[in-house]
Amino acid sequence: MNKALPSRVPVTIISGFLGAGKTTLLRHILQNAKGHRIAVVVNEFGSLGVDGEILRGCGIEGCRDDDVVELVNGCLCCTVADDFLPAMEALLDRADPPEHVVIETSGLALPKPLLKAFGWPTIRSRMTVDGVITVVDAPAIATGRFADDPEAVARQREADPSLDHDNPLAEVFEDQLNAADLVVLNKTDLTDTGELAKVEAEIRRLAPRPVQIIRAAEGRVDPAILLGIGAEAEADLDARPSHHDAEEGEHEHDDFESFVVEVPEQKDVETFLSRLQDVAARFDVLRMKGFAAVQGKAMRLAVQGVGTRFRYEFDRSLPAAGARTGQIVVIGQKGLEEAAVRQALAGV
Repeated sequence: MNKALPSRVPVTIISGFLGAGKTTLLRHILQNAKGHRIAVVVNEFGSLGVDGEILRGCGIEGCRDDDVVELVNGCLCCTVADDFLPAMEALLDRADPPEHVVIETSGLALPKPLLKAFGWPTIRSRMTVDGVITVVDAPAIATGRFADDPEAVARQREADPSLDHDNPLAEVFEDQLNAADLVVLNKTDLTDTGELAKVEAEIRRLAPRPVQIIRAAEGRVDPAILLGIGAEAEADLDARPSHHDAEEGEHEHDDFESFVVEVPEQKDVETFLSRLQDVAARFDVLRMKGFAAVQGKAMRLAVQGVGTRFRYEFDRSLPAAGARTGQIVVIGQKGLEEAAVRQALAGV
């Protein structure tokens, strides 16, 4: 990372499916920024901004709250003109503009429409996409999360002959992979060596061009590898195919839905996690994340789940006064039984 401010501010886009570890990777970058001014744009599919909340007040030296810009209620690939462009212009117009901008996209965002936005007149002469980094959840691929189910595809096509894709999860994953300049194969500590080799082979089979793959655990990758790729990705769109290249207008994520559930104070961590895992398994929930209060604890419990895999930490103090309720974001495929999920999470 060059300390001198370049003629165009470099932008790194961090892509990757729900729960792949994008925020963890981003936090590692900020922890090792070594004084460089990095602004962060965080995008959430739902209405509750969990990732931005995790980064704000994180205690990382040089990471100011006003350096974290949070955009919620929709993927950036669908809200470029309304949300993304004004946010980027505001960063550029600061008295002390950032030396580098890192964008963490929603787990359901398609990178290519975002890349196209860097051709807009208001920012194309002031910013360049240094690189697209796609974070991949190694265990998710190893267990076939993004693999097509031939029988399910046949049923879908019988119901709708015009269907142009097999699996909405696979479609988003492949679009994110197709745009990548660098793939971070994350959570390798949860996958054995033999499975990792198969996962890497699958990535290379799917990728439209040769791409460097870096193995990582907990998003620990040297920022010098991630920042400074020099891809100028906005000028290389043809090499980054998308399932939606033939579409005109905005892409809608009709295959997915999200809602926020308010949860009461929890008796203990173990019972709460067990309930979350049960709900994820029963309703095939893709992603749950959020915060809760636990009896006898002054710190807030932050939880993050991918399928039935959950992690947690007590991250910061709760207000001394006020209701000790929490909120959990639930993301799943269309048709998710919202009422039943709400009832289950409430412990009814």
